Amino acid sequence: MRYAIDRRVPIGTTDLRLPPLGFGAAHIGGRAKRIDGIEARATLQAAWDGGIRYFDTAPYYCHGLSEHRLGDFLLDQPRDDYVLVTKVGRVFHRPKDPASHSLTPWDAGLRFDFRFDYTYDGVMRSYEQSLMRLGIDTFDALLIHDPDQFAHGEHWEQRMKDMSTSGIKALEELKRAGDIRAIGMGLNRAESVRVIPEMVDLDMLIVAMPYTLLDQESLPDIDRLRARGVSVIVGAPFASGILVTGPGPNATYRYQPADAAIQQKAGAIKAACERHGVSLAAAAMQFPLGHPGVVSIIPGGAHPHEVRSNLESFATEIPVDLWHELKESGLIAREAPTPE
Repeated sequence: MRYAIDRRVPIGTTDLRLPPLGFGAAHIGGRAKRIDGIEARATLQAAWDGGIRYFDTAPYYCHGLSEHRLGDFLLDQPRDDYVLVTKVGRVFHRPKDPASHSLTPWDAGLRFDFRFDYTYDGVMRSYEQSLMRLGIDTFDALLIHDPDQFAHGEHWEQRMKDMSTSGIKALEELKRAGDIRAIGMGLNRAESVRVIPEMVDLDMLIVAMPYTLLDQESLPDIDRLRARGVSVIVGAPFASGILVTGPGPNATYRYQPADAAIQQKAGAIKAACERHGVSLAAAAMQFPLGHPGVVSIIPGGAHPHEVRSNLESFATEIPVDLWHELKESGLIAREAPTPE
């Protein structure tokens, strides 16, 4: 099955429509090593030339540099031609000593620090900062970023109270005013997907890791979200690396070195893909879209060749027999919908 890159699917009950393939701009400024503006612009140009019109970013990515790079490019494109999504939940400020301030894990990012703030005022401040960094005066959606419990420790309950009683009011106000078209959330872990979306009314949800070719733990949750009218976007179809590189000494999974069990499973999936004449990356990109509740995937890219490779994988014809083999061998869940 092939997906039409220009096909648009409605998000929840809103008038926002997303294509099946977007661009995740997390690494457009670099992570360990700074990507210069020329390379970043060439990468975004490769996405645009390939037909991508949905761009996802966040203040956290490179501590503002992702938004700067993306805004610099999109300023030259017709605003009605693309969908732009960013996130709220962090408010940035200058650290006391920028020279010694740690940027981990965004070592190539801008020397700014942040505080989590899911209150009404914090959401509005984050929104205004993003408008200025991007230089673009409208967003199609704002997403509540990283409310996962692991990111907040002992502060989690208070911050979730702030989000569900205060911050959500800011997003609802912006939506009523027509300043945004949809309200969403971005989560990283399966346990988060089970619990946190229930706290507020959402139109869309980005899941980073819990639904990939390697892991379908969140399948029941995606079914439940679909029944609620919440559209799902898969933010990390390559599971942070191993589903494009394959197993090996440098393979990463969940942003960490992949362990032996994951390496073995990825190797078995790759072997099955090769038997059917398709790449592991192509299967990884297209698998999530088989679920009727998943409307889009947003793999990233830091260089033009990575974007072109993603576009090629997205356009690959995948035989239905591959999905059947993966189910029969227990490599993906039998109940997982596939692109048939």
